[in-house]
Amino acid sequence: MSSGPVSLATSAVSKTGAHRLPSSLAVLAMGALGIVYGDIGTSPLYAVKECFAGTSAEVAATLKAEAPRAVAEGAAAVAPVLVTHHKLIATQVNVLGVLSLIFWSLLMVVAVKYLLFIMRADNKGEGGIFALLALVPQATEKISPGVRNAVVLAALFGAALLYGDGVITPAISVLSAVEGLDVATEAAHPYVVPITVGILIGLFMVQRRGTGHIGKIFGPIMLVWFATLTVLGLRYILRAPAVLQAVNPVHAVVFFSEHGPRAIAVLGSVVLCITGGEALYADMGHFGPRPIRLTWYSLVFPALLINYFGQGALLLQQGPEHPVKNPFYGIVPEPLLYPMVVLATAATVIASQALISGAFSLTRQAVQLGYFPRVTIIHTSEKNEGQIYIPEVNQALAVACVVLVLAFKESSALAAAYGIAVTGTMGITSVVYFFVVRRTWGWSAWKAVPLVALFLVFDVGFFSANLLKFFEGGWLPIAVGLSIFVLMTTWKTGRSLLGKRFAQTVMPIQQLLEDFQANPPHRVRGTAVFMSGSPEGTPPVMLHHLKHNQVLHRQVVLLSILPADMPVVPKEEQVEVKELGQGFFRLIVRSGFMETPNVPSILKRARHLGLVCEPSTTSYFLGRETLLTSGKSPMSRWRKALFAFVSRNALPATSYFGLPPGRVVELGMQVDL
Repeated sequence: MSSGPVSLATSAVSKTGAHRLPSSLAVLAMGALGIVYGDIGTSPLYAVKECFAGTSAEVAATLKAEAPRAVAEGAAAVAPVLVTHHKLIATQVNVLGVLSLIFWSLLMVVAVKYLLFIMRADNKGEGGIFALLALVPQATEKISPGVRNAVVLAALFGAALLYGDGVITPAISVLSAVEGLDVATEAAHPYVVPITVGILIGLFMVQRRGTGHIGKIFGPIMLVWFATLTVLGLRYILRAPAVLQAVNPVHAVVFFSEHGPRAIAVLGSVVLCITGGEALYADMGHFGPRPIRLTWYSLVFPALLINYFGQGALLLQQGPEHPVKNPFYGIVPEPLLYPMVVLATAATVIASQALISGAFSLTRQAVQLGYFPRVTIIHTSEKNEGQIYIPEVNQALAVACVVLVLAFKESSALAAAYGIAVTGTMGITSVVYFFVVRRTWGWSAWKAVPLVALFLVFDVGFFSANLLKFFEGGWLPIAVGLSIFVLMTTWKTGRSLLGKRFAQTVMPIQQLLEDFQANPPHRVRGTAVFMSGSPEGTPPVMLHHLKHNQVLHRQVVLLSILPADMPVVPKEEQVEVKELGQGFFRLIVRSGFMETPNVPSILKRARHLGLVCEPSTTSYFLGRETLLTSGKSPMSRWRKALFAFVSRNALPATSYFGLPPGRVVELGMQVDL
């Protein structure tokens, strides 16, 4: 998943600058190399290959049919010919045109859009689509509620699409690397899929151990990978230096003029060279913008270009008469094919790790912002808060990736499904960025509109090209994205309606205290913590407890954990204690979307604010709602049923908030939505 998040990818390094252990620019740059650039760095495995037709009967038949015209009019006469839907014959016009598109896509989308502009939109150092959404103002004088709601829905859909990207990236990356065995020897063909499945299963099995130890070798491996890309590409560029002409955008223009509308289909394969671009922004909070930019300009960008141009040089050398089965492995010397397969597999595992971790990070953000039900969040490092493991997400991704490999069997087949999700997220990022620069930063229209329009030219072009592959597999990430989008919006709407329903029955806390003064209830020793989503009034679970048990603890804490539109809330702003009298305290906790609140730890921190709770005498009271779908709320019946189902299967608050199981009391309530 490009990371979209979606980060969209988390890392083996801490989430915030405050937790970063490395201090030198070189160490941070090495970390960025291993985490941020894994996805985009392995694109040479399949990007050029998907643009050009390899050895096939269809290519041979096409060349045979075009041979008389090619002899009479020259080799360029074959240039406009497209075979296998969108794949090209490797003529000079086609090779230079595709390389020109790759060069300008990397330059404009990655270097200009993300590194130069989008990365300036940081939320207290954090990036990603949720961090960008948090920068959109809420004040009605700056943006109307209707427009803001539309922006929020668009951002949610962009985040949902990143899950689709996260499902496909590990499958296509590892499969394309292992396919190098097929190039080395045809006898390996039956083993490509089983080996790929085995590697993916092993990758998902080690997630529970955390990425801390593995992360230490990510950077050096990717350094060797990019150095190898450079050396392999240079060998063929020196043999056919004419390939460097592709830097001239005229070749892209000529390519489009030759092919007309059919050239748009080729963009669906060219886009594979920029998948992973969203991760540059999503991972900004892990390393900071400077190391990411330094690594891109000093190593990643040159290495990618040299390798792409080297593959193009090979295609020019071979000519249309000798199609190349796999241009990436074609520039590898034959004795080094097997070592290259091992190195490529290691690089794709690293790229997959970044997307898997990104899915964990994206899910935690969605949970904290109230768009996703509670899930199991396991911290795999005592030092780095950003290292987490979510079993539910890991299992779903593992099953999906293995099923994809078994169903599609070849990276070329998977490529048809790849790209549509990440380009959709890229386009949505541009739109949300427009509202940030206009409404939050106050840019004038003449400054903001041309810039975002330039971004959208590339975003919409790539997305449109990928839509042409919809029925060839492109429907898959869209279906995944829509499913996640429906789930997130249903959960958010359901929780909102539930909150409004409870608000109708809430008793003002002052009224309750006045009643207690006139008719004091029986009090027992210890502390009772009642959790409530609202910092106002009396928690429904407390009224339910009083109604049935007719008793109250001597110290009562009304605890509300409120999500904040920022990655990490400063410590001095996280905890607020208000003494209400008669042993009542209201404890308000603000938690950022990159944080996971732990209630016992929060109570310890509240001691210096005058709230003392002894763990051995503290009980936690939670409400467990049984949802009925026959109420009069505006949500449709099927969405009520979905909300009720997800609510029943969500992780209990006991586990999510770190409550000691032996000290939790759950009170059931029926609620008719």
